[in-house]
Amino acid sequence: MTDSEIEITADLVHDLLQEQHSDLAGLAIREVAGGWGNQMWRLGNDLVVRMPRTEGAPDLQRKECRWLPVLAPRLPLPVPTPVRIGEPSARFPKPWTIMTWVPGEPLDYTSISRGDHAADTLAGFLKALHVETPEDAPISEDRGDHPKKCTDGFDHFFHAVVPDDVADDVRAVWDDAVAAPEWEGPPLWVHGDLHPANVVVSDGTLSGVIDFGDMFAGDPAWDLAAAWVVPPADAASPFFDAYAQADEGTLRRARGLAVLKSLFLMLMGQNGDRGLPGGKPTWGPAGRAALDRVLRGGLM
Repeated sequence: MTDSEIEITADLVHDLLQEQHSDLAGLAIREVAGGWGNQMWRLGNDLVVRMPRTEGAPDLQRKECRWLPVLAPRLPLPVPTPVRIGEPSARFPKPWTIMTWVPGEPLDYTSISRGDHAADTLAGFLKALHVETPEDAPISEDRGDHPKKCTDGFDHFFHAVVPDDVADDVRAVWDDAVAAPEWEGPPLWVHGDLHPANVVVSDGTLSGVIDFGDMFAGDPAWDLAAAWVVPPADAASPFFDAYAQADEGTLRRARGLAVLKSLFLMLMGQNGDRGLPGGKPTWGPAGRAALDRVLRGGLM
C-alpha cells in the first residue's frame, strides 16, 4: 500500500522547503492525519505540502497540477490548487507539491446537519464539473467502466462485508445497475473518488472537495453515486432534482456504484478495525450508513 523506505518527517519537509522554496520555509509545519497516497503537512494557514508515499501518487499529483488550474475557476466550491512543485532530490527522490488548503473537516470525521443544503451544494458542484472534456483529458485505468465490468470487485466486497439480512437487496441493486444501458453521451469531467474522506464540511454542510488524483473523462454516474454516499438520509431525491440532467440509465448505474463504493468503505473500515495496512476505521460507519441510504431511500 505504501512506500515505507523513506520516513517523512517535519524536519524533512522543512529541509526540502529550505532547499527549493526558501520563501515558504519559515511557515509553521504540522502533520495532517489521514491521507492515502500522500502524507500531508499543513504549511502555515493557507497551504498544504503533499508528499507522495505510494508508487502511483506522483503521477496523480502531476495530473492534478495539470488540470486543477483549468477546472477550479468554474467550480462553486473550493478545491485544492497547485502553488509550487517540488522536484525530486537526494533527500526525497519523488516530486511533491504545495497546494492551497481547503478549510473544513473531512466528512468521515464529522457529519452533515443541513442535508438539503448539502444536497443542493453537491448537485451544483457536480453540474459545474460535469462538462465535456478536451481530447487530451485523462482516462482512468481502474475506474469509469460500466458496472458490468466491475463485477469481480463487487463480488469481492460483497462476500467480505455484506450483512446477511440485506444481501438480497444489495445484490438486486447491483444487478439492476449491471443491466442498465451504457453512457452514450460525450466524456465528461468526473472527480472519480467522491466519498466522505474526500469532501470537507463546515457549519453543517459541504464546504469543499479534495483529492482529484483520480479525475477522468467518462461516465458521470461515478460521481452521481455520491448522492447516496455523501449527504445524509433522504437527500438523494433533492440532489437529483437540483442536478436535473441524469437520465434513468445513469440513475441506475449511479445507484449500483453507490453500493460498490459503500461496500469498499465498509471493507476499509473493517481492515482499519483489524489494524491492517491501509485500513481506515472511520470509513466503516460511513460506508454502512451510505449502504442503508441506498437500500432505504433509492430513487429506482
